[in-house]
Amino acid sequence: MANVLLVEPDYMNKYPPLGLMKISTYHKAKGDTVIFCKGKNKELRKGKWDRIYVSTLFTFYWKRTINTIEYYYKSVNKPSDIYIGGVMATILYDDLNRHPSIRGVTVIPGLLDKPGMLGKDKVIVDLLPPDYSIIDRRQNKYLDYEYPTSDAYIAYATRGCIRKCEFCAVPIIEPEFNHYISIKDQVRYIKENFGEKRDLLLLDNNVLASKKLENIINDIIELGFGRDNNNYSYMKNGKKITVKRYVDFNQGTDARLLTEDKMKLLSKIAIHPLRIAFDHAHEEYVKLYVSKVRMAAEYGIKNLSNYILFNYTDTPEDFYNRLKINVELNEEFENKGYETRIWSFPMKYSPISGEHCKDRKYIGPKWNRKYLRGIHCILNSTHGVVGPKKTFFEKAFGRNIDEFKKIILMPEEYIIYREQNELNGNIAEWENDLNNLNDKYTQFFDIIKDKPAKEIEFIEDDNINNVLKHYKAINE
Repeated sequence: MANVLLVEPDYMNKYPPLGLMKISTYHKAKGDTVIFCKGKNKELRKGKWDRIYVSTLFTFYWKRTINTIEYYYKSVNKPSDIYIGGVMATILYDDLNRHPSIRGVTVIPGLLDKPGMLGKDKVIVDLLPPDYSIIDRRQNKYLDYEYPTSDAYIAYATRGCIRKCEFCAVPIIEPEFNHYISIKDQVRYIKENFGEKRDLLLLDNNVLASKKLENIINDIIELGFGRDNNNYSYMKNGKKITVKRYVDFNQGTDARLLTEDKMKLLSKIAIHPLRIAFDHAHEEYVKLYVSKVRMAAEYGIKNLSNYILFNYTDTPEDFYNRLKINVELNEEFENKGYETRIWSFPMKYSPISGEHCKDRKYIGPKWNRKYLRGIHCILNSTHGVVGPKKTFFEKAFGRNIDEFKKIILMPEEYIIYREQNELNGNIAEWENDLNNLNDKYTQFFDIIKDKPAKEIEFIEDDNINNVLKHYKAINE
C-alpha cells in the first residue's frame, strides 16, 4: 500500500479536478491511501508521501502552480515521485522540465489515455470514473473549498475538437476527435457509489462535431435529463423537495455546426443554458451567430449563454457591438413573447505560448491596458456576467460606443463605485476636465493608456494635470 497525496493549486475554479478524481479511483483500487487538498497544507507537507500528484490548469497560473510544487518538493523520497499533469503541464512541458527549483519531477503531458502510464498495469486512467469523495467536504477534513458544480455528474460524451483555433489548447491536449463515449455507465457508477447528483455537466469541447450526436442525446434522455422528464427530488428537513435538473455542455457549442436537425435534438433535453460561442466579430460570423440564437428561441430553448472572446484580433468597438447584439436579441424575444433570455460571459484572451502566456498581462494589437482594466472593473461589478436587460447594459457599458469608451477610460474607482462618484460629483468634474483638453486629448491618452495609476506623472500642462489628478488622487 502506498500513501498518495493529490494537490490542486489554490486558484479559484468552478470545476473540480477531474483528472485527480480519476487518479484517486485508480490508487484506491490498488488499496492505496489517498488524500486530496487544495493549495498548501502545513500538516500534509510534513508527511512523507510515496507519490504526490499536482494538477495544472491555465498557463497564466504558472507562478502559483510552481510555488505549489516547490512547497511539496521535499515531501517525497525523490523528486520523480511528484507527478505533474493537466493543461499547463501539456502546453509548457519543456518549461516545467527545465525549471531549476522543481528539477526532476515527472511531467505527464496530455491525457492518461494509455495503459500503464501510472504503473505496471493495463489500466487506462482516463476511462475510470471519478472519485467524488475527495471533493466532499463532509468526508475530507483537508478540503476547505466548495466547488460550485459538485452536485453534478461530470463527464465527457466526446473528446477533442475538429477545429484548430490558435487561441485554444484543445488540439494540443486532445489531438484526436472521439465521436462517442457512453456516459451511461459513468453516471450510474457515480450514482451508486457517491449518491445521486442533480445536474449533468458535460465537458465536451465540440459535441456538435460528433457523428453520434443522436446517440448522445438519447443517452442523456435515458438518464433522466430529457426536456419533459427532468424532475429531481431530495429530502431536506424531513420534507421532499422537487426541482428541475439540467444539462450543460459547458465548453460551448459551435455555431458553424448548429444545423436545424441538431437544434431539434438539443431541444429534446433539459439544456440550461445552451452555450454558443461568439468568439469572432466579422460580419459573416455575426450573422451566423444571430441566426442560430433565433433558431434556439424558435425551438423553445429558454436559457442561452455565450462566451465573448476579446483582446484577440477584435477591437473595443467589436466587443461592445457583440454585447449590444445580445441585448437587442433579448428585446426582440421579449417583444415576440418568447421566454428565451441570453446571458453573456466576456472572456479576455490570454496566449497559450510566448512572452505573456505565464501571466495575464497580454495586450492585443488593437487594445491598450486602460481599456482592458476598465472592462475588468465593469465585470467586477457585474460578477462577470452581462445580463439580458437593456437598462442594466446601458448603465454598465454605455448607450453607444462613445459612452462605452468614456466609461472604460474613467479612473478605476469611478467605474467600480459609479453611483457613489456620480452622487459626490467626481465623475462630472472628471468629464468637465476631460472636455477642456480639446486638442491635447491625444497627449493625455498617450499618458494614461498603458500605465497603472501609481506610475502616472504630472507634466507641465495644467489642463492635462487637471484630468490626471483624478487618477493620481486615488493612489495617494
